[in-house]
Amino acid sequence: MMAGATVTVDEVRKGQRATGPATVLAIGTATPANCVYQADYPDYYFRITKSDHLTDLKEKFKRMC
Repeated sequence: MMAGATVTVDEVRKGQRATGPATVLAIGTATPANCVYQADYPDYYFRITKSDHLTDLKEKFKRMC
């Protein structure tokens, strides 16, 4: 332990804070281009992935959702 190196709580907090302006980069949209209800999602997912022929897997996926 270092003797004589006394640090106050204010000094510790000051060291943890940023001193300049903060910059936030956000790219995206607030509203999605499409909206799919949870009950319809398995049908939607299997349709867009062209996996409609996997009926047993689709039924299992419906139970999971």
